[in-house]
Amino acid sequence: MDLPDAEAQCAELAELIRPRLQADTVLVGIHSGGVWVARRLRELLGLGNEIGLIDVSFYRDDYGERGLHARVKPSSIPFDVEGRPLILVDDVLFTGRTTRAAINELFDYGRPASIQLAVLADRGRRQLPISADFCPWQVELDPSQELILSAEANGRLHWSVAASA
Repeated sequence: MDLPDAEAQCAELAELIRPRLQADTVLVGIHSGGVWVARRLRELLGLGNEIGLIDVSFYRDDYGERGLHARVKPSSIPFDVEGRPLILVDDVLFTGRTTRAAINELFDYGRPASIQLAVLADRGRRQLPISADFCPWQVELDPSQELILSAEANGRLHWSVAASA
């Protein structure tokens, strides 16, 4: 499978977001791929405010089955969520469960004015009624495959496909 350039996708995603950006919009990235994308979007969109970082491990509805992920990162929301427009950023949208968990966690910080979802890739096969507001790539993979966004040592993002664990 020929995979697109993730850096070019970040630029395309920024241009999809730009016309709908409000002055007080803040980005919130989901660890870890969403955080990488949110950082790149902040730079490309020229946003001055900090981004939020969340790890949804404890908010997953399958936490009992999956247990605690070995690399849990702390959540950090360095701004007031109350009444703010938020853009939730992730690398891949698949079942919708991670997005649902992220929204649940965000409401623990306050009630945002709105939440929009930006992702680099949409795999389809949703289990929940969730869709991306901004997405440059719709991709179909076998359910046994996993789409992985990685960051190289220099920070450059790239895609790979692997067999699901």
